[in-house]
Amino acid sequence: MPSKEDMRFSTVDYIIFALLLVISSAIGLYYAFSGGKQRTTQEFLLANRSMGFLPVAISLLATFQSAVAILGVPAEIYNNGTEYWFLGCCYFLGLLIPAHVFIPIFYRLRLTSTYEYLELRFNKIVRICGTVTFIFQMVIYMGVVLYAPSLALNAVTGFDLWGSVLALGLVCTIYTTLGGLKAVIWTDVFQSLVMFAGMLAVITVGSIKVGGITEVWRIANEAGKISGIDLNPDPFERHTFWVLAFGGVFMMLTLYGVNQAQVQRYLSSRTQKEAILSCYAVFPCQQIILSLGCLMGLVMYARYRDDGPLQKGYVQNSDQMVLYFVMDIFKDIPGLPGLFVACLFSGALSTISSAFNSLATVTMQDLIKPFFPNMTESRATLIAKGLAFMYGLLCLCMAYIASLMGSVLQAALSIFGIVGGPLLGLFSLGMFFPCSNSWGAVTGLISGLIMSFWVGIGSFVNARISASPPPLNATVVPDTGNMTAVVITKLLTTTSAVRTNPTGLKKFYSLSYLWYSGFSSTVVIIVGLLVSCITGPTRGSDVNPHTIFPVMRYILFFLPKSYLEVVSCGVRYDQDVKSRNEEKPVKNNK
Repeated sequence: MPSKEDMRFSTVDYIIFALLLVISSAIGLYYAFSGGKQRTTQEFLLANRSMGFLPVAISLLATFQSAVAILGVPAEIYNNGTEYWFLGCCYFLGLLIPAHVFIPIFYRLRLTSTYEYLELRFNKIVRICGTVTFIFQMVIYMGVVLYAPSLALNAVTGFDLWGSVLALGLVCTIYTTLGGLKAVIWTDVFQSLVMFAGMLAVITVGSIKVGGITEVWRIANEAGKISGIDLNPDPFERHTFWVLAFGGVFMMLTLYGVNQAQVQRYLSSRTQKEAILSCYAVFPCQQIILSLGCLMGLVMYARYRDDGPLQKGYVQNSDQMVLYFVMDIFKDIPGLPGLFVACLFSGALSTISSAFNSLATVTMQDLIKPFFPNMTESRATLIAKGLAFMYGLLCLCMAYIASLMGSVLQAALSIFGIVGGPLLGLFSLGMFFPCSNSWGAVTGLISGLIMSFWVGIGSFVNARISASPPPLNATVVPDTGNMTAVVITKLLTTTSAVRTNPTGLKKFYSLSYLWYSGFSSTVVIIVGLLVSCITGPTRGSDVNPHTIFPVMRYILFFLPKSYLEVVSCGVRYDQDVKSRNEEKPVKNNK
């Protein structure tokens, strides 16, 4: 087994890695000086609503297929077997619901920022609360997603840490600022192809060195790494079929349902039909990328068995194992280590560029434009580009702060996932419960955030107290195409040591990370409805029906019309709504 000193990049590897950065920048420059040249906010922020479903679908995949996931999924399979593979079961509902619930509402309202919905449904205060919450989670996360893979690469190969951080941060800032959303989507397509190529190369070469994919499966099966279906319904179990298949649905909804980075891509589609098709098209892509990550983990296990680089002390944690494995099997093949590093940083670039663009969008649309309604289009576009550039520089600052955090880095990573659930609850409260009001929405959001942070921080502190001393083979649970799972599982680090059955608050803190979104969104809905009832529920006649998904009308479709209006809380969906809405537009043109 080679030591770290034997693992160095060749000239060819550096060239391949540099090509990734050059091509990504070139795409941004192309869209900066072609077409409409990003002269309007619609073109810069929404690609002029001109994108087809296929590039949008690939961009949806790339946005949350971060470098952390590329490193984490194989490490999870290596340590704990293939049970995590069942997460793919949640993708169906996790994409079907956004396609037929969230996308039609957002697209029909012709939004630019997701949080405009909150003002249309409630009021401006709720909109600002949602926007500020989103900005907080993204700012915390984007520096970490840039720093974490650079740190792992430096630890294994000696690749210059701050050189890679600065290169990625600046390249991403340049093409996002110059090319807008269209450049971000097309670079996502290119970077996704690089990710697929890098992962396939690792699986192919690795399995050949072990003796073929059949031998890989045999070794893993004999070692008990091929997991069966665990039907234990206990939500406090880290991974079971029910936790992965149904708890994961809430996790998916926080991202593919209400996250600005994803919704912005839906809204860039030519038509609502294409937006829905993009949601369907991303489903097989998610399954493929999950399978590739799991196969990488099995190949890695077949190569090292239970005596891997972590056990020998060549790496310090599971995140670094994948990079060590790649450098090990590719050490005699110049260029392929560079290809995988390009694959790794493609994941980082796609996630960070999406963060820049979505942050610029919500800041412009929710915090600046409402207070300067007479701003010219050219000035608004210039400010939006300036915001994207500013967030790029802020990302570099956050990467530096992440480097100083040490063990607190896990807590910082967890913040992203903790915030996703309450935001899902806030949108669900507005869409599914017409009686909810703005008081209930704000109180519910705050309550959800408090509960989510309480459980999350409690779990983190409890895990640190329980670990004495921290074992070398601590497992970092990954996520496939989903930032929420990645960050929450950083918080819920578990070990292969003998487990005890916690009681009381410790039991509460052991809630599976995949149920976090479901738990916190439920808190928002329950508190929001209670406060709405106490302060006076919203009358159905005052609710714009375009902001509501009439779930009860679909379920009880067989009832007479008068009864349907009762179960709809008085919201009127018949033809007289049309005349009422002609007097009151769905949304002001911006």
